[in-house]
Amino acid sequence: MSPIDNGSASRRHFLQAGAALATAAAAPAIAQPVMAPTDKFDLLLRNANVIDPSQNLAGKRDIGMRFGQIAAIETSIPPERGQRVMDAGGRLVTPGLIDLHCHSYPFGSAIGIPADELVAHQCTTTVVSAGDAGANNLPAFRRFIVPGSRTRQFAFVHIAVAGLAGFPVPELFNIDYAQVESAARAVAENADFVLGVKVRMSENVVARHGIEPLRRAIRACELSGVPAKIMCHIGGVADRTLMSTILDTLRPGDVLTHCYSGAPNNAGEGTNIVQDGKLLPAALAAKRRGVVFDIGHGGGSFDYTIAEAAIAQGCGPDTISSDIHVFSANTPGMPYLPWVMSKFLGMGFSLPEVIAMATTAPARVIGRIPKHGTLQLGAPADLSMFDLVEGAVEFVDTRNNKRSGRQYLRPAGTITAGVAFGRPYQAPFSVR
Repeated sequence: MSPIDNGSASRRHFLQAGAALATAAAAPAIAQPVMAPTDKFDLLLRNANVIDPSQNLAGKRDIGMRFGQIAAIETSIPPERGQRVMDAGGRLVTPGLIDLHCHSYPFGSAIGIPADELVAHQCTTTVVSAGDAGANNLPAFRRFIVPGSRTRQFAFVHIAVAGLAGFPVPELFNIDYAQVESAARAVAENADFVLGVKVRMSENVVARHGIEPLRRAIRACELSGVPAKIMCHIGGVADRTLMSTILDTLRPGDVLTHCYSGAPNNAGEGTNIVQDGKLLPAALAAKRRGVVFDIGHGGGSFDYTIAEAAIAQGCGPDTISSDIHVFSANTPGMPYLPWVMSKFLGMGFSLPEVIAMATTAPARVIGRIPKHGTLQLGAPADLSMFDLVEGAVEFVDTRNNKRSGRQYLRPAGTITAGVAFGRPYQAPFSVR
């Protein structure tokens, strides 16, 4: 007898499932809402050209969403099955984009942009605040910014107690701002949405403190007592040997962001993962042991010449992120996430590969939501829509190197938790 036919059986089914999930060691799976044949989807998206790398799925599909989850993904779903129907018009539809390196703490960080204000430009359904807040101002981010955002938000807490509130003043010229116990407490007390600790290791931030800021960040992760990752920013580090030391210090699962930065150090030297055209052995070793290489394009942190050399020598990217903030968003490189993804299309990566690096790959780093970054049944109903524009296009990096491409992604719509940004509006209007 099915749960639809018997309410008691249905309740027992969910109770048994809940008990099993409570005892599971892994993150709990999302129970998919049971639908009767006469039930309607809250939102039905039709005529979508779907690409979901998590399922090796590509082709025309209709997607039914109910209770904030993916409830059906089929070749054709009759329009009368939806309370609200949205026509994708043959546009590309992907799992909702996840920006692993974003700055989304307005009013508390000197460079933050409201996450929802980015949606029209990025199609992001999830963002990770990359060190906007330190231990001292993380509570305000949690209490006043995250709850008011429709965009899902996670964060790395900065090892410096004030985060980026003092930008452009370097936060770690005074190493005393790197407070290990405060950062550890912030991670432990907010482990539901804090992924770990952010540290910026470029010379213009840490001066000549060498590896010490990174050591403190790792110690804070360890002291927290919860699984916690490092997000390590690199640019022009103090000297060439320090870059190898940084790479050797990072642990499996830690994130190296701005991995293809070509920014020089204060003396004008190139001290990043590619030096004199050669990939550092320490970079390849870090890649092989599971350090996550993240783009973090930003306004000064993506160099085609570094990227091309690193990729050719075996060190490709794992995640594509924007490092979008109030300064980088005004730069010629235009580091909005779909535009950064388009640069990698131009570099020869396939469309499914690029989509995976902005959906399933960052979702694995976050590791908080079952089926996050996918369109699988029971996954969060987060979707991004694009026009895949064909034709000659020119891209520029943050060092004024230019490259040509043949296509790019143009944002065309976003759905988060089954509710569209814009029409058709849900009544009552609510997300989560």
